[in-house]
Amino acid sequence: MQSILSYFSSLSAQQIKQFEALYDLYSDWNAKINVISRKDIQNLYVHHVLHSLCIAKFVKFTPQTKILDVGTGGGFPGIPLAIFFPDIQFVMIDSIGKKIRVVNEVAQALSLTNVEAIHQRVQDEKRKYDFVVSRAVMPLPELEKLITKNISPTNKNAIQNGLICLKGGDLKAELKPYKKKVEVYELTQYFSEPFFETKKLVYLPMG
Repeated sequence: MQSILSYFSSLSAQQIKQFEALYDLYSDWNAKINVISRKDIQNLYVHHVLHSLCIAKFVKFTPQTKILDVGTGGGFPGIPLAIFFPDIQFVMIDSIGKKIRVVNEVAQALSLTNVEAIHQRVQDEKRKYDFVVSRAVMPLPELEKLITKNISPTNKNAIQNGLICLKGGDLKAELKPYKKKVEVYELTQYFSEPFFETKKLVYLPMG
């Protein structure tokens, strides 16, 4: 939790309380439903919460922005972002129902009124959003094809609507089709922990 406070010093008392509650919530649920690697639960704040919040370092979403979290799993990056941006509406979808159950239970326990978690495939989501976010769900070209229909052409933010992905490793082959259209940011510019040395944020403007 200290890592969150060291990078985000202007959190409200309510946000701090919500972030602090995440460890016990995910530890309890992880014992029943494996949403995070059992070995990794001790690293929840750096490997999952802080990793999700790099999107908040990249862009400050304006109120009323609508965001779709594709393949949210146990709620990442959506849950940490929903705590950080209480004025933003998040819809989180996953094809695995038990993981969505965890997201709903965590959101309810935290009194997050800006979260809607749905058990469905992205192919079946028809609504429009300003941004789609994901964390290592599938290769970018595949994901782009599936979510093009969901990107709204109306722009509310400082950056163009589009797709924001959290990825790791060598992305050259995956991103080759995009040439200069895609923007890649090393997460070491935001966070100093060794975990982030191979992690990247990929932004694809769309709409």
